[in-house]
Amino acid sequence: VSRFMPGEHLSDALAAAQKLQAQNLGSIFTRLGENIADAAEARSVAAHYVEVLRAIREQQLRTEISIKPTQLGLDLSADLCWENLKIILAAESPSRIVWIDMEASNYVNPTLALYRRALAEFPNTGLCLQAYLRRTAKDLAELLPLNASIRLVKGAYSEPSEIAFPDKSDVDNNYFSLAQSMLAAKKAQPRIRSAFGTHDLAMIRNLVDCAASQGLAKETLELQMLFGIQSAEQLRLAREGYDTKVLVSYG
Repeated sequence: VSRFMPGEHLSDALAAAQKLQAQNLGSIFTRLGENIADAAEARSVAAHYVEVLRAIREQQLRTEISIKPTQLGLDLSADLCWENLKIILAAESPSRIVWIDMEASNYVNPTLALYRRALAEFPNTGLCLQAYLRRTAKDLAELLPLNASIRLVKGAYSEPSEIAFPDKSDVDNNYFSLAQSMLAAKKAQPRIRSAFGTHDLAMIRNLVDCAASQGLAKETLELQMLFGIQSAEQLRLAREGYDTKVLVSYG
């Protein structure tokens, strides 16, 4: 497990981020744990992330955070989840994104509602979308006019074929189609974030070529990968000037 997680504690994640930063790699922290069923525990997660943001500032790290809505009590109440998220957003600098993760398909609608609520008050809120869901093209088309910052991933939950594409080739094709829309939106509105979470080397090449064809500078193409996966590729992309970030899990 140590290949994929630097440790269980925030201090372990901070130490990993320092090493990554020395290699010109940014980082994103996420604390493990979802589907919290106790309101006090959900509030303690919000307090923890406020402490995380303080530590990031103190250590001058190029680090953002990514949070699962069910960590903040979404299973209990949409309003409770929003109140906890608002505490975190208020503690973050407006120049940095607070990312909202996307969980299983039954959470997509409440997560989209949460995101729209957050975006109206905090423009520095970002959302993860999953390319394997059949609905995502429509969701993305509705979000892009709002100047939404989006992280696109393929998706990893087990979903029925009527909800998610069962074949990898279909997921890949949908991913790249969505990515093209995101890069076009990035060109039109440079302030938004269009981030691509993938370890697929062929897909990364396609993204690099697409960004170049749109006239986007290398440093505006944001690629995100998990800690311990495709580490050599992470370093190569960073050396070549691409905005490369590593998702660091702990807990």
